[in-house]
Amino acid sequence: MKTTEKKELTGYVSRNVLSMLGLSLYILADTYFIANGVGPYGLTALNLALPLFNLINGLGLLMGMGGATLFSLNKSAAPEMGKKYFSQLGLISIILGLLFTVCGVFFVEPLAVLLGGGTETLPYLMTYLRVILIAAPFFVVNNFALSFVRNDNNPHLTMVAMIGSSLFNIVFDYLLVFPLGLGMLGAALATAASPVLSLLILTMHRRKANRLLSIEWTRPVWKTVKDSVKLGVPSFLTEMSNGVSILIFNIVLLSLAGDIAVAAFGVLANIFLIGLSMFTGAAQGIQPIVSREFGKKNFITVAEALKFGSLVSLSIGVVLYAAMVIFKLPVIQFFNSTNNQELIGYASQGIPIYLASFLFSGLNIVFSIFFASIAKPDFSFILVLLRGYLLIIPAVFIMGSTFGIIGVWSSLPMVELLVFFVSLFLLLKTSKQTFSKKGTR
Repeated sequence: MKTTEKKELTGYVSRNVLSMLGLSLYILADTYFIANGVGPYGLTALNLALPLFNLINGLGLLMGMGGATLFSLNKSAAPEMGKKYFSQLGLISIILGLLFTVCGVFFVEPLAVLLGGGTETLPYLMTYLRVILIAAPFFVVNNFALSFVRNDNNPHLTMVAMIGSSLFNIVFDYLLVFPLGLGMLGAALATAASPVLSLLILTMHRRKANRLLSIEWTRPVWKTVKDSVKLGVPSFLTEMSNGVSILIFNIVLLSLAGDIAVAAFGVLANIFLIGLSMFTGAAQGIQPIVSREFGKKNFITVAEALKFGSLVSLSIGVVLYAAMVIFKLPVIQFFNSTNNQELIGYASQGIPIYLASFLFSGLNIVFSIFFASIAKPDFSFILVLLRGYLLIIPAVFIMGSTFGIIGVWSSLPMVELLVFFVSLFLLLKTSKQTFSKKGTR
């Protein structure tokens, strides 16, 4: 890999890791301010809402990552197609977001009950969901636009948009929850405002001289949508797998120990979300370069980009796990202003077990997005299905019913380890098929 390519790769990965970290901060800010401004039942309600939040963000990634990958793969051969992909898929993203808005206006209570809202948590959950669902078009379009702008050679602007909007959310969160005393409503309003600011920042991409993206309103072409969805499914399922696993954990923990156990899981899940965001940032950081160089048949550069992304993810995982185990009690107290001893007990037991998954989940995410980036969505699909659905769902139920709460905490690292071995097998298979060929450099 040339020095210029190494510099470009380092820039993409570092900016995306920081950007995704910033993106996770507004959920973390919600967790902190709700835990300390509303209490354990508010924290439980937030955790019950996360699966639906994952679905909304996942649809933005479905259109964005899929369309942006299609854009990058064809950037050299057909650069004029970029604005067609951007415009057609952008329109579909808006429509998808509006469907959630309708649900937020008319169906918020049945959705809240479906997600597990009970007597204590239902009022908080309905308040939060109503705002998030009404604002869904902004979340979907923001994730879509971030993917395209990043792939149009502007990772710096996406970093500014994501970090800037997250910092705004933290400040706005504090003001609405504490000085104004709006509680759950304030946290939801602050979160909903974040993608609006991000989109405003992204409009500055119009000033970039060599951009390929512009809006050209045309009727969506079915083939474009189908190809984009096919490439975006791994990213969508990866995002949704977080929501599905949180939903399953919530169901099992509610049956085993009740609302406080779910609140403790909310602490663990939000810490895990920070790691997942950084892992996804590393994976998305190598994606534009991998797709571009694969399209040019520069297989050596593709392999080196994968190696770099894997090392970054593994390093992040090791550091995060060590830090969380060493400082677990201060971390728990950060979300426990009422000093609830039951919450402390569940969370301190869960952190060293549940977060051991950091050691493998980052590599699995990098491999999954890598396969989609080289037009092998079937391999990505296998990994995502195993991580988020086929293994984790039965594992949580079986381990929980057999070993209780310790079994619930153990299910995630066990699944990530199994998927890691499958990832290695698929990578070796891809290496023999593709990277054994001589690259152009």
